[in-house]
Amino acid sequence: MVVVDGNGLPIGLQVDSAQPHELRRVEPTWQTIAVPRKRGRSKTRPNELVADKADDSAEFRAKLRRRGIKPTIPTFERRKRQTPKRGRPIGTGAGYRQRWNVERGFGWMDNGRRLVVRYDRHMHRYRAWCLMAIILWGIDRILK
Repeated sequence: MVVVDGNGLPIGLQVDSAQPHELRRVEPTWQTIAVPRKRGRSKTRPNELVADKADDSAEFRAKLRRRGIKPTIPTFERRKRQTPKRGRPIGTGAGYRQRWNVERGFGWMDNGRRLVVRYDRHMHRYRAWCLMAIILWGIDRILK
């Protein structure tokens, strides 16, 4: 799981097996975020979290709000309703329009075939290749 900023640059990485759901991996991924500042400690909590429909749950939204993070998650409706369910957000807000930056970041990482197919059995090797891809991506962004 990769966390990117508003420009699509990775700021956090958590590698795990494919078995657990994404919501179970959110907490360990948050702990990898560290954005350096000019003064003081690194920033570890984002102002807003933009996620897709798979992460739609009341428990996850409540956990984000307790930490002071604004959740921007579209609702997942299994069936179409005439009126929205009570207590659910009707719209996603302006932050969701910038989700293409996140998807662009994932698409760039998918350029590395080794990351998509996952040839490596060992987690530490796969994490090393993910870090290498992020470093190459950063260098490419700097040189452009």
